[in-house]
Amino acid sequence: QVRMVETGGGLVQAGGSLTLSCAASGRTDRRYAMGWFRQSPGKERECVAAIGWSGASTRIGDAVKGRFTISRDTARITVFLRMSSLKTEDTAVYYCAEAFGVGPAEDASAYAKWGQGVQVTVSS
Repeated sequence: QVRMVETGGGLVQAGGSLTLSCAASGRTDRRYAMGWFRQSPGKERECVAAIGWSGASTRIGDAVKGRFTISRDTARITVFLRMSSLKTEDTAVYYCAEAFGVGPAEDASAYAKWGQGVQVTVSS
């Protein structure tokens, strides 16, 4: 059974940086796109970044463009979300997800498997 295992959340000051990691445990066929979403209380879940199966194509959400990057390792097992110039409004639970297909997608309905989520808190 495939599980999405996220690590790297925590507390950081505004302006700081944090990197989240996600590994698809139990996955042998790695030809799936992956994405990072976030959700804060009272708000809808939004896609912050997505990456295609090969790592060649990515999508970055408008709210984080220029501050967040997404990448995956050469084995295509682990996906990283590097967050810099963090703002208090980036505070949320961040979820890793594996897509049904191979291309990056920003719609949550394109994703089949979800992690438990990690808390990221940005203090002022």
